[in-house]
This record gives sequence, C-alpha cells and structure tokens, in this order.
Amino acid sequence: MSSQQGVKLQIESDHVVLDNGMLKLTISKPQGMVTGIQYNGVTNLLESRNDEIDRGYWDLVWSKTGSTGTKGRISGTSFSVIVENEEQVEVSFKRTWDPSLEGQLPSLIIDKRFIMLKNSSGFYSYGIFEHLAEWSPFNLPQVRIVFKLSKDKFHYMAVSDNRQRFMPLPDDRSEKRSKPLAYPEAVLLVNPVEPEFKGEVDDKYQYSCENKDLKVHGWICSDPAVGFWQITPSNEFRTGGLVKQNLTSHVGPINLAMFLSAHYAGDEMVLKLKPGEPWKKVLGPVFMYLNTTTDGGDPLSLWEDAKRQMAVEVQSWPYSFPASEDFPKAEQRGRISGRFLVHDWCVSETSIPGNGGYVGLAPPGEVGSWQIDGKGYQFWTQADEQGFFSIANVRPGEYNLYAYIPGFLGDYKFGSSVTIAPGSSMDMGDVVYEPPRHGPTLWEIGYPDRTASGFYVPDVDPKYINKLYVNHPDRFRQYGLWDRYTELYPDKDVVYTVGKSDWAKDWFYAHIPRRTKEGEYVPTTWQIKFYVDSVSRQSWLRKCCDIGFIAMFKVRINNQDMSSSPLFSTGVIGHDNTIGRHGIHGLYRLYEVLVPAALLWKGENIFYFTQTQIEGPFQGIMYDYIRLEAPPSSPHCLSLA
Repeated sequence: MSSQQGVKLQIESDHVVLDNGMLKLTISKPQGMVTGIQYNGVTNLLESRNDEIDRGYWDLVWSKTGSTGTKGRISGTSFSVIVENEEQVEVSFKRTWDPSLEGQLPSLIIDKRFIMLKNSSGFYSYGIFEHLAEWSPFNLPQVRIVFKLSKDKFHYMAVSDNRQRFMPLPDDRSEKRSKPLAYPEAVLLVNPVEPEFKGEVDDKYQYSCENKDLKVHGWICSDPAVGFWQITPSNEFRTGGLVKQNLTSHVGPINLAMFLSAHYAGDEMVLKLKPGEPWKKVLGPVFMYLNTTTDGGDPLSLWEDAKRQMAVEVQSWPYSFPASEDFPKAEQRGRISGRFLVHDWCVSETSIPGNGGYVGLAPPGEVGSWQIDGKGYQFWTQADEQGFFSIANVRPGEYNLYAYIPGFLGDYKFGSSVTIAPGSSMDMGDVVYEPPRHGPTLWEIGYPDRTASGFYVPDVDPKYINKLYVNHPDRFRQYGLWDRYTELYPDKDVVYTVGKSDWAKDWFYAHIPRRTKEGEYVPTTWQIKFYVDSVSRQSWLRKCCDIGFIAMFKVRINNQDMSSSPLFSTGVIGHDNTIGRHGIHGLYRLYEVLVPAALLWKGENIFYFTQTQIEGPFQGIMYDYIRLEAPPSSPHCLSLA
C-alpha cells in the first residue's frame, strides 16, 4: 500500500490533521491528544465513544516523594509547526512551567512532537522533557504513550511469535461479568460476552516483556484487515537496561509505549530529581505502524509484516528526520568496540571469550547501577562467540562501560569513565571481567542467568488459567502460582539435599510465606543439606537474588532457633512486586556470606534460609543462583544471587 501524495497539514480552530494519502491523523490543538486515525476505509481506529482526551495521549505519574503519585495526561498549551513540506510534517504541542504551577504540575517543559512522512504507513511521536536547575525537585515514576483502539474492531493481540491470541472484551472485566482477584488488574471471567473466555484470568501483567524483546506489539482487526503496531527501534531512551520489564498491550484494546516505569523494580527505579539538578531527555521517537493485507489475505499475517517493518525501523536508527537539535543524527554520534573476556580461575587458567555477554554504556555510577537508571541514555549489545563487541550510534557524553554474562556471577564495570565525542570511534581492546570468587565450588543450586526460570514453576490451578500459557515456556506468567506453594508444602518447607535433589524439580521458584487455614501468613524456612569432609577452614556462601517484594532474608547454619541472631540478614529489601505481577526476575543483587569454620560440622550440615515478612502473599524473593565455595587457604564462602 503506497501513495504518491505529499504530506498535507490542515490547521483548524481546535484540531490539526496530518494526511499523506495513506492515513489521516487528527490531533487536538493545542492539547496534542490524538483524537482520530483514519486508515483503509475505517473512519477512526481509536475508540470514538471515548472522550477526545481518552483515545491517544501521552501521560505521566509524578510525586514529591515515592514511587506512586499523581497521574495526569500531558496536555499542551501551545501549538507550532516545526516542519511542513511534501516530504514531511512535524508538529509540536508544548507545555511550559513556572512557579505559579507549583504543586499542580511537575516542574517540566514538555514538548510532544508528531511526525508524518510521505509514503509512510504510520506516524512517529517523541517527547523532549526538560527540568531547570532552579525549579523545585520531584519524582517521575512513569511516562508513556497510550492508544485506546476501537473495541468493536481490534480483538487479536500480538506481543511476540509465541505470545498472541484473541482477547476478551473490555466489557468482560465489568463487575457483572468478572470476579475480582488478589489485586485490581487481575479478574476471573465468569460471564464473558464470548463464552470461550469463561474461566480464564485476565491481567495486563501477564503480557509484560523485557526491553530487549519489546520492539513491536499491537492489535489486529479482521474486518477490514488492519493492524495497529507500536514499534520501538531503540532502547536508548528506556529505563533499566535490556532486561527491564515493561507493559505492552492488554484488554481495552490498549497499546502502550513505555518510556519510564517502576514496574518490576520499585522505588529504586524511580527518576528522582534533586534540588539544583537540571535534567533533559528525549523520549522516542517511536513509530505507530498501520498495515493491511492485499487480495483478501489472512489478517494474522499482519504480524509478520509488522516484524519486517520493525527490522526496517531498527536499521534506520537513528532517524535522520526528527527536527529537534536534541536528537543527534548518525554523524553526530560515536562508536565503541572491544573484546569482552572472562577470567574465572576455577573455570580456566586463562581468560575465555565472553560469548553471549551483554556489554553496554550507561551513565556513570556504581557497579550494576545501570539497572536502576532512568535519567540518562543506555546503549547495549551482545558479544559474539569470540567476545568481540561493537556499540554504534552512541550519543555524545560521559558513560561507564558495564557488562554481565550468563553463567557467571556479578557485574563488570570498567575502571574509568568513557567519553564519547561526535563522530568518534573508540577501541577498548580487551576488557577482562573477573567474577567474584574465593575458591572452588563445593556445590551450587541453579544457573546464574539473573532469573529464577531454572527452578520449579508449578502448574497453574485450573480455576485461574490463561490458555495462552498452557504448555508455554513462560508458564510463570499464569495467575496465582504463589498459592501453589501452600498446596505443595502445607506443613513443611523446601528441603534440598545437595547431590540428591534436583533444583528444577525440588526448589520452588519463589521463596514466599505459607498461608494458614485461617488465611494468615507465616514465615517459611527452607533447608539446604550438605556434607563436609573437613572443617579446618571457613566457607563463603554466595547468593544471587532477583529481588522480590518487601522481603527479609535470613541465613543460619546448623541452628534451627529462629529467635537467635542469624549468620546473615538482608534487612527489608525489594519493592518490585515481581511475584504478584507474573515476572521471573526483578532487580539483581549479589550477596556474600562468610561461614566461620566453628559453625560447620564434619558430616551433615544444614543451611536454614528464612523469609520473615508475612503481611501478604507476594512478599518474598526469587533466587537466581546459590553457591558454596571452599578456597584452599582462606575462608569458605556462600554465594547467593
């Protein structure tokens, strides 16, 4: 589908219309709300029964403190034409701020831009956010674009090749057609309009996705065949790196472009502006792509076409057409390359290639700080089989070089910061990561990949099923799996015997409280039984933890007295609510516990892991990997991640 018509801009008293002969985009003026999208004979792809401010819009959540706050649509107060010619139209809807608005709006200048190109089946949007140093500080937990599509038209949703299906109607979530579950986002469909959905759970968090896999998602209308897709060609402006999880599309039908979000991370992820701190960031552009079939083709084939277009957009990044000087073009950016190596002396005497390792540039900070950064830009790639990496199209600025690799503990950070200049190309040479280790591994539980996916994920209770995830690799996305722990362990907790137990079958994916018959929750203590031939030296326990939700983890050795002082305690950690939101990991943390020789016994020993927080069912942690080390001439070490 193509058109030789140039792009036309029609300015009316309270709307502007962008038209390239393939689609018409109507936006309110000066507010900048998308009120109409006309395409392929459909007058409006958006839900026209909604108010004009509730169809397509940018919104945010802000507060003076914390990760929750005031939600509001970003409404422009001035309109201007940035570019207008046959090849391209770019328009601006801007909102300014001054002290008279203190407490009413966040202290931000926000410039929302929309772009339409000739012979392009879609439109682009990006935002320029600026906070001046002299303005009052605030927190910014969330920024996104929302599109609410016609509920009569769009019934099929696609997030990935193996995560797509016909979806319930928004009316199915009403009180008369559904039953509320443990939190507002989750409902059980008891009397849906379409009987095929009866007995299923609907919950938007079941369709979340990691940034690295979240490049295109959207909806399909069958009659006429039309697809509406949101394509994100780069992760540079998203928060939290490649594995940050974000919402995608869900029942509405709703399509989201998430820029800033505290989901699956909590308050640590929230963008917090300090007194006297200036900040400016460009979010986007993202592309809203529309497609259709020819000659009566299968509407579901629109997904394959959307993936092809996604590849085109990724290849075209950074775009050459945004007019803002705050969006540097390709020739204004730099490149960095090198070779990522790993030296773990218990694995190899020499450094080995960091095959599959993730290498990235992110704002300067502590080791691993990239996973909670939202103020700056991030640029990531994956090393090849020989460990070589190259990161192109990096915005000018100062960064740290970070890395991590599945199969090895911890995070890497290059010793000094890296400055990227416009047009520069920097070769870092060999970058060698030495993972934390005190000595040889005595035993281990799990595989260090920053998720709990290798542990036992139970079958869903048939009462709370989502048919999409039956016999699906992402079975952890089913609702209510936390309650299965009490069913599987009604009286006693997990007991894992090193050398006999299988972590894929015997180690539950989340360490959570047990629900009593009275409906209360009690702490749970898991045991790891292992044998030691000699106790002449101390040990080290390492634990890699994919943080959970308001949990406290305590470690004891050969001591069941829960009132005694623990060998180690995390204190209260985590606000990501990953367990309740069907995730398999949250933020990554690595703990190291010294185990004195005096506490070890010759023969059988038992570690007791206790999760003490019991205010609700989602309080707990997810383990990534646990390892006990016994160095030849220094203390044993337990590693927990």
